[in-house]
Amino acid sequence: MLDQPQETHGDGVAPELQGAETLLEVNNIEVIYNHVILVLKGVSLKVPKGGITALLGGNGAGKTTTLKAISNLLHSERGEVTKGSILYRGEPVADLTPSDLVDRGVIQVMEGRHCFEHLTVEENLLTGSYTRKDGKGAVSADLEMVYDYFPRLKERRTSQAGYTSGGEQQMTAIGRALMSRPETILLDEPSMGLAPQLVEQIFDIVKRLNEEQGVTFLLAEQNTNVALRFAHYGYILESGRVVMDGPAADLRENPDVKEFYLGMSEEGRKSFRDVRSYRRRKRWLS
Repeated sequence: MLDQPQETHGDGVAPELQGAETLLEVNNIEVIYNHVILVLKGVSLKVPKGGITALLGGNGAGKTTTLKAISNLLHSERGEVTKGSILYRGEPVADLTPSDLVDRGVIQVMEGRHCFEHLTVEENLLTGSYTRKDGKGAVSADLEMVYDYFPRLKERRTSQAGYTSGGEQQMTAIGRALMSRPETILLDEPSMGLAPQLVEQIFDIVKRLNEEQGVTFLLAEQNTNVALRFAHYGYILESGRVVMDGPAADLRENPDVKEFYLGMSEEGRKSFRDVRSYRRRKRWLS
């Protein structure tokens, strides 16, 4: 038996997105916190334009750290990328500030929603347009577009965000990101703390935004079952490494993914490190 799970890499593109431009490319990055704690260990991934790419794995796998490495939010937590490179449209972005990245069209929706609790829902949404320079008319039009996707927010537009439900706050956080006119949204744990019906609603809206507005998504998600139904391509992380990747349709049918992440095993969810079967290990490495 091997001590470490092995990385397997496809081309990072689902069949329906073959030929699409690669917007984001992460090449073999390592991330260290406090100069000593190695969190990411050679993570590589690609995000094609117009796709929904899922970053999957359990709590502590490295999903949020990967997103923060891309959006340059690590420094506030004493983290840094020590190896590898991150490219957006072929250009290095390691030296850009998070606001510079927003200007390039990349914005992150943080885990836990992080609304401004003392502001109304509409004021929260408008903060997302703060850096725009295309005039009030365009901002007003996009605000109505957000309300079209999230009609519940229109009903709650004058309510303080801190007094809205978890689902409404998640919608507000995504809507606020949309108000910056992003090309790519990094979406961290959109299902966290939400009832299953709300999770489906959020992912349905993500799919519509992708198909109708052309927004590219890289989403980190523990709910593998839901994410693989809506994503085009997926990467599975364990202990800071990519242990498997492939088109979402293929991952959904992969026996190991079914057993370890989709709950389709009598023994329950385990780590890939616990696999002792020669046949399964051979299949995993094939």
